[in-house]
Amino acid sequence: MAPLIALIAGSVLARLVGLLGVDALDGWWPALRVGLALMFVLTGLAHFGLGRREGLIAMVPPSLPNPALLVTVTGVLELAGAAGLLLPATARLAAACLALLMLLMFPANVSAARRHLPVTPLSARIPMQVLFIGAAVAVMIG
Repeated sequence: MAPLIALIAGSVLARLVGLLGVDALDGWWPALRVGLALMFVLTGLAHFGLGRREGLIAMVPPSLPNPALLVTVTGVLELAGAAGLLLPATARLAAACLALLMLLMFPANVSAARRHLPVTPLSARIPMQVLFIGAAVAVMIG
């Protein structure tokens, strides 16, 4: 739920700052970039701590090798993508890469739910995932 809150609150707050006169945030596209970046900073940091790393490692499907390394790599990619979202010149590419990353990582959520790990139920996770990917696509197409 925290990523959803970060996306929505970050986007709304960034848009309000834009309405207060910060030209770089004047519009929903830059505000959405900030909200999405905030979401990926939060999720990326979870790959390294915040009490979430072990749970993320457990979510990796058993058929994949070296779960700890996969969690580290995806965390680095999420943090790099967040930085890329904040730069107008790289925002579209970063958003496309992050949308692809979310699609590639989603099976881990399904696998974790099927293995009865303590994860967001798929009935809630699927709509959130659609929203997250939709936000990335919205940034990608501008």
